[in-house]
Order: sequence, then structure tokens, then C-alpha cells
Amino acid sequence: MDSDAGQEDFKAGPHAETSLKFTPQRGGAVLLASRKRTPYSGSKKVNSSFKSPVQVSNAASSGICIEEEIKELQMKLAELDSQIALLENEGIKVEEIDQHIDLLHEYNDIKDIGQTLLGRLAVLRGVTTRDLYSLFDMELDD
Repeated sequence: MDSDAGQEDFKAGPHAETSLKFTPQRGGAVLLASRKRTPYSGSKKVNSSFKSPVQVSNAASSGICIEEEIKELQMKLAELDSQIALLENEGIKVEEIDQHIDLLHEYNDIKDIGQTLLGRLAVLRGVTTRDLYSLFDMELDD
């Protein structure tokens, strides 16, 4: 395979005898001479296996046995069921709570969009977002 594959000649001037190699990329060409190589680290484990940053706890090594964890989860389930029963006794239905949660999500999405627009407007005007809040008679905790 040719070592110049994918590269084109770039003449330094209209009558230049030398040419520079560059690799075409989106948005224009980048001269190969301007790129720097990563210095050699000296590490021999370049192709080592991936180690996830997520640590998986082993039930036996952590000292908590599975039976205890199941008991804790069953107690939490019983507590949540009793809270649901109390809410139902007060006349609140689970469907109403789900609808309320959906409306809160929608409100938060709209508020996030408003915050983004205020931020962009502040950048365009060259002021802080705090300045815009006072300009539009808004409280900072709105």
C-alpha cells in the first residue's frame, strides 16, 4: 500500500519546487508538519484490557449477605405500600400523582429552555444572566 494514500500535494507558492503533504479533512486541510505526535510514554501495556470505573460490589466480600439485602428491600416495599395506602385514604389516587409528576417534568423542561434562552441573550448583550433577571423584573429563584 502506498504511504501517500489519502494525501495530496500542496505547493507552497505558484512556482515553488517544494511541496508539503497534507491530509484532507472536513473544514479544510491540516498540514502534517503542524501536527505533533504524542510523546512515547515508555509503558509496555498499550493494549491492556479495559478496566471499568464502575465498581461492582461482591456480596460475599462486602459482608452483606443476599438474605439481609432481600429483607431490607422487603421492609422498604412494605413502608412504601403503607405510604401509598395513607395517601389513598386521604383521597389521593396514584393516577393523580403520576399526572402531577408528568406535569412537573414538563414544567422543568420549559424552565430549562427559558434558562438557556436567558443565557444566550445575556451572551449576546454582553451582560450576566443576573442582570437580565433584574431587567425583566424576575426573582433569582424564579
